Amino acid sequence: MIDPIILFFLLGAVAGLLRSELRLPAAIYEFVSIVLLLAIGLKGGVELAKQPFASLLPQMLAVVAMGFGLTLVAFPVLRYLGRFKRADAASIAAHYGSVSVGTYAVAVAYLGSQQVSFEEHMPLLLVLLEVPAILVGIVLARGISRETRWKSIAHEVFLGKGIVLLLGGLLIGWVAGPDGLSSIQPLFVDLFKGILALFLLEMGLIMATQMGSLRRHGPFLVVFAIAMPLFSALVGTWLGWSLGLSIGGTTILATLAASASYIAVPAAMRISVPEANPTLSLAGALGITFPFNVLIGIPLYHALAVWAHTFAKG
Repeated sequence: MIDPIILFFLLGAVAGLLRSELRLPAAIYEFVSIVLLLAIGLKGGVELAKQPFASLLPQMLAVVAMGFGLTLVAFPVLRYLGRFKRADAASIAAHYGSVSVGTYAVAVAYLGSQQVSFEEHMPLLLVLLEVPAILVGIVLARGISRETRWKSIAHEVFLGKGIVLLLGGLLIGWVAGPDGLSSIQPLFVDLFKGILALFLLEMGLIMATQMGSLRRHGPFLVVFAIAMPLFSALVGTWLGWSLGLSIGGTTILATLAASASYIAVPAAMRISVPEANPTLSLAGALGITFPFNVLIGIPLYHALAVWAHTFAKG
């Protein structure tokens, strides 16, 4: 049986491709995004309080290194094989070195439906993965010079809506604990999948609007938007296994590595690399990578994590 949240995504995609008038009101989409981000942060914060910070530090450093590495791998592929302009190659690479909160939420729902548990501090790793790719992308596009507006960049990276909500949710969950959050559980826990279904409905509609851009810019971006997530998922699976994560945790880390940002990175690139064409990045991230991960990738990454752990046991 197909999970209903996937059917919501398909409904949005089909409606968009058929040029239906269906569209979530902007205020509703904003509300859904806020609730989704806070719910992810709150859940992670509750579990984060149960673990000493020192035990998480190796995982945090490894994930940051992965974010830098994936961006540096993607850039020369786009620049020299794809023949993109330097600014466009750097911008697209930053998107694919960063992370998609929506894809993470779908992975959480998928593992829940499969009754697979995972380490609850994953939202912390999600937040960490937003930052390094943005910094590397800016340096690749611009280099380091006096004209680099680091103050604006830092404001966009660390005080952007997504980071503030995720970090805020983590801190609230960490301080309040499960008992303190019981009064708001109906909204942020019980309705999580319903909120996610509405989010994916809108994502399907948005994805449909990017298909024209993919057709105009040729097959290379389509191939890259599938091949790069598969490569990144292999890296994430290896790293999750190396760090001793569970099968569920390895699946989540592989999914984070394979996802592409469409919230934090576009905003940061708009400020720091305005000459980059945002249509190219969003067409790949939303038009190909997001639906690929939602429909095919996440179950594949779960199977890969199971194989890695089975292989490790001999």
